[in-house]
Amino acid sequence: MTSTPTTSSAGGHAGAPAFTTAIFLVAVVFSSFQVITAAFAPLSSPVVRAIHVGFLLLMTFTLYPPLGQRWLGWLAGGAAFVAGLYHWVFEADLVQRAGDLTGADYVVGIVTIVLVFEAARRVMGAALPIICGLFLAYALFGQYLPEPLNHRGYGLDQVVGQLGFGTEGIYGTPTFVSSSYIFLFILFGSFLEQAGMIKLFTDFSLGLFGHAKGGPAKVAVISSGLMGTINGSGVANVVTTGQFTIPLMKRFGYKPAFAGGVEATSSMGGQIMPPVMGAVAFIMAETINVPYLEICIAAAIPAILYFLTAFVMVHFEAGRANLLGMPKDECPNPWEAVRLRWYLVLPLAILVFLLFSGYTPLFSGMVGLALTVVLIFGAALSSRFGALPLRIVFWVLVALACSAFFRYGIGAVMSVIAALAVVLAIVRGGRQTLRSAVDAMADGARHALPVGVACALVGVIIGVLTLTGAATTFAGYIIQLGQHSLFLSLLLTMLVCLVLGMGIPTIPNYIITSSLAAPALLELGVPLLVSHMFVFYFGIMADLTPPVALACFAASPIARESGLKISLQAIRIAAAGFVVPYMAVYAPALMLQTDDWTAVVYIVFKAVVAILLWGGAVIGHWLAPLRWYERALAFAAAAFLVAALPATDEIGLALAAALAAWHVARERRRLRAAAAAPPA
Repeated sequence: MTSTPTTSSAGGHAGAPAFTTAIFLVAVVFSSFQVITAAFAPLSSPVVRAIHVGFLLLMTFTLYPPLGQRWLGWLAGGAAFVAGLYHWVFEADLVQRAGDLTGADYVVGIVTIVLVFEAARRVMGAALPIICGLFLAYALFGQYLPEPLNHRGYGLDQVVGQLGFGTEGIYGTPTFVSSSYIFLFILFGSFLEQAGMIKLFTDFSLGLFGHAKGGPAKVAVISSGLMGTINGSGVANVVTTGQFTIPLMKRFGYKPAFAGGVEATSSMGGQIMPPVMGAVAFIMAETINVPYLEICIAAAIPAILYFLTAFVMVHFEAGRANLLGMPKDECPNPWEAVRLRWYLVLPLAILVFLLFSGYTPLFSGMVGLALTVVLIFGAALSSRFGALPLRIVFWVLVALACSAFFRYGIGAVMSVIAALAVVLAIVRGGRQTLRSAVDAMADGARHALPVGVACALVGVIIGVLTLTGAATTFAGYIIQLGQHSLFLSLLLTMLVCLVLGMGIPTIPNYIITSSLAAPALLELGVPLLVSHMFVFYFGIMADLTPPVALACFAASPIARESGLKISLQAIRIAAAGFVVPYMAVYAPALMLQTDDWTAVVYIVFKAVVAILLWGGAVIGHWLAPLRWYERALAFAAAAFLVAALPATDEIGLALAAALAAWHVARERRRLRAAAAAPPA
């Protein structure tokens, strides 16, 4: 990162460079462009991708200007934006001369590639550009490597054409997904945040669990899980819910590193929590050509188990350290919070309904976004009147928007929104609501920068792998290893995910590893969706793995603790979660890849038992502190449940039952002895 974080002056968040008026307007125009192209599709997909990348680079260089000079940022960003417009102006010519570059094509292609690398370095550091640079160097000079690593050699025109103009380079599938699905869902989350969804989730979880043993940490787990349903970004989740939950945990006795670890672990789970999962889920749906709904269904049980893992570890740690909850009178009424803001759940409910009804994520996200805006505007407009008119006006507006959508489509809903905006501009106090909506648009564009730039840059990797066929060589090694042991292939794939995740975000981590390892796992008999979910899951865990754990370093300034110490605690909290992907590979029923519901119930039961065993082994506490041999037996029993060998389930469950009976009996004897002892 090359810019000092400051507080936004126009609707931004702390920790991001400040918006000037000009950049703020660019962000609003960017969001407007994405909404219009999603709603009305006036441009072809390649043109939308090119202008999308142009906007991303324009905002990146103006927010993070070279040498701290704004004019240099505008110069570089303007050049990138003009390069994006080049694809629009000369669209027909580029199609006709595909593969035969002119001098202008060379300049535009090279400028785009260079600026994408530099933008990524400014937004997320040097690790990802270095990795992508190695792939680019392989495409240019790989013919000089020894066999079997070498390739036949490719000219500069082929490389520039592949990366800068084709649909398998910078403007490939990741950028297509970023410009269509991801941006809309990020904008959807920004509007819900502006509407007060964070307060609804926080008050609800605080009211339910704040007074329980270890309540503040359980609030962090639940509120982060709920936030994950609307915001698929782990780091964004940390800096929103973490501002409240981390200080709360510290106030009630949790150590700063553990408090940060709880928030980081819980927030990263948002990427696998349906219905609005992380950006990777959309890319996965396009990559393996399955409906997004299938990704959500496959992720549902692992996501619940992930948050159960965090909840269990927090509960055991609270018991070990004797950490109590908040006084009940300090906790809000959860149902009162729902009563006041229940209507904010409507867009999420309709989004889920549309997805399960077979509509595309693009259509569902657009409707959810439109309804969110209608609800915000409707609530603001109706609040200008009395209590009864408030309800009447509010429901009339919602009914009008829904009927307009079902009768005339999304364009009619956009017209309703425009009419509401005009009325709000006239009504006293309505301009503040309009400003909040505009701020949400600007925030959405800002939040899309790291995701969008990463999607553009990893297109370099996809383009090189497609051009050279290098993925086949790497997959061959994994297949060769897996012929002797599937477990070793899974272990190698996990290590690749974790090592890559030390320096790059989840999106490029998934794209690289899925391109290399997922096809090999498919050849070894692992179902396609399960193999990609395995890679996806460990890409998320990589953001918790030291030495470079993005989510933990995001929690560091809030917790006022070292990011490394937070990372070590996060790994401890998420330890039981490491077994879930392995169980899914050996029993795909865990991801609902079967019609046999008895198999699903059994594998979920087994996974829950394994999580409780792992939690006890790691934390060293159940009803009471566990002795060293009890922890060893718990670890062994969990390992037997994970292994997919004859009789291992029976052995694991028998060990677990025996250990639980022994532990309960020992604790009862201790309590009876304590009750019978004379008072001191």
